Amino acid sequence: QALMRRLYKYALLNETQDKLDYALALQPNDFLERRLQTLVFKQGLAKSIHHARVLIRQKHIRVGKQVVDVPSFMVRVDSQKHIDFALTSPFGGGRPGRVKRKNAASKSAGGGDDE
Repeated sequence: QALMRRLYKYALLNETQDKLDYALALQPNDFLERRLQTLVFKQGLAKSIHHARVLIRQKHIRVGKQVVDVPSFMVRVDSQKHIDFALTSPFGGGRPGRVKRKNAASKSAGGGDDE
């Protein structure tokens, strides 16, 4: 019963599939579809699977209020709608990145003198 409840939480099975045979028939692909890396890509937060992995490892992605930096994080059904950019991330409205700050500083400092 505990195994079946866990499979329901991760949307690997639906509630009508209550036999152990359904659990034994699961494919590795079913588990790979529930990884954070795959879901970030499918929601359009990243341009590719590889980009999704980089964003997660660089702590730009949060699930709910928690910043997650593990691409293999298994996302539950109730957490799936809460995947978003981290509040501290430049993508999520945080402070701009290093290059953008550098360009803004050079524009404000060098914008006054035209030679």
